[in-house]
Amino acid sequence: MTHTATPAGLEDPATLTDVLRLAGSTGFDRTRDQIRRTGGCADPIHLHGSTVTRDALTGQILHSYNTDTEPGGRLRIACGNRRASRCPSCAWTYAGDTYHLIRAGLVGDPAKGTPETVRDHPRVFATLTAPSFGPVHNRPGNRPCRCGTRHPEDAPELGTPLDPESYDYAGAVLWNNHASDLWRYFTIYLRREIARRAGLTQKAAREQSKVSFGKVAEYQKRGAVHFHAVIRFDGPEGPESPPPAWATLDLLTDAIRAAASRVVVDVPPAGDQPARTLRWGTQLDVRTIRAFGHGEEITEQAVASYLAKYATKAAETTGTVDRRIGNKEALALLGVPDHPARLITACLDLHALYPDRKLRDWAHMLGFRGHFSTKSRAYSTTLGALRQVRADYRAAQQRRSLGLPDPDDATEAITLTLAHWSYAGHGHTPGESWLAATIRRDIQLNRETAREELPALLELEGAIT
Repeated sequence: MTHTATPAGLEDPATLTDVLRLAGSTGFDRTRDQIRRTGGCADPIHLHGSTVTRDALTGQILHSYNTDTEPGGRLRIACGNRRASRCPSCAWTYAGDTYHLIRAGLVGDPAKGTPETVRDHPRVFATLTAPSFGPVHNRPGNRPCRCGTRHPEDAPELGTPLDPESYDYAGAVLWNNHASDLWRYFTIYLRREIARRAGLTQKAAREQSKVSFGKVAEYQKRGAVHFHAVIRFDGPEGPESPPPAWATLDLLTDAIRAAASRVVVDVPPAGDQPARTLRWGTQLDVRTIRAFGHGEEITEQAVASYLAKYATKAAETTGTVDRRIGNKEALALLGVPDHPARLITACLDLHALYPDRKLRDWAHMLGFRGHFSTKSRAYSTTLGALRQVRADYRAAQQRRSLGLPDPDDATEAITLTLAHWSYAGHGHTPGESWLAATIRRDIQLNRETAREELPALLELEGAIT
């Protein structure tokens, strides 16, 4: 007797039943096409509506579309969520956009508004961390942890306190909560320290140079936020102009260290909580970014890839959840480990003492309420601009497939598109979820295969030419 293996993900009878229902439905091909167009989005938005494209002069209908012809009368579009824990497909797109945004500010990209000469500007990769809130289990080089154990890399106790009862959980979540303020003051002091080292007034320094940055936030295993940032010297007009002769790498590095040491944020006392003075941790790392990888670890490619990787992650990497938690009782139901559960509890307890800090709303983020990916205005292009390029490309593809005129071609007819959309829900049935996951894995495999084959193809092309 032979047994047929059940495809991965179909072990659940309800999912298998729904997959069979979906495969036997009359609209299966179109459903699969819609899911593929979203890239295998895990939680697509459903829309009802229609579009009509007319010749603006004659009123002739050139194309019309209505969701009434779709399976279930709905059109699926990607959710666009940046969190890998929510939607791996959309997070991959977000990471790709972040990569190109960071890379454009490192190597330049005229198509994205950043000249290639920016590669010659002084640039560093800086990491600013939180201070200690108590000793934790770690892997200090080749030495054993303070507990006497040599922890493997995936040990669950890494980052957790040696003594949870003496660990400053309140200080940890208040620090996370004010991390964005610490960064804001850091950028202010950085410009002041640059002017001081250049022997200029702050006004004169601003007239001769500009400091640009792109950064992401990352959670350490202990649940503390830290920031990774590309910091770059530009001329007064931004990346289009060269920095002055005095704007050197050494000056920038020294100014970063001095500015970080000056930043303080005072938190007033409240209830049983003492007054606190929040600062950056002493583990400040500043490394020069090299234009080409001659054995150096910190290259443009490595930095852009690293920042893009962490742009899609949040506090769930520490063991917490990626959605709001209303009360302490939910922690046990959600299976949150002890250390992040204590941090979340501290947020909930401190909310009444610091209501303006919205600690209860951001308890699942261990108090952090800032953006995970930010940049200064002049650093490079924007995520919005990158998304618009992608949308314009897809719209052009759609017009060509439908035989519609190009709006940028003056010889073609002018068209007018009227659209009406309404929200109709979100998500998948169990069978659709399995299909979306399968499609996403296929797309990812195809991308990885193409990436691996590209160097060989380029080598072959070079040999032929």
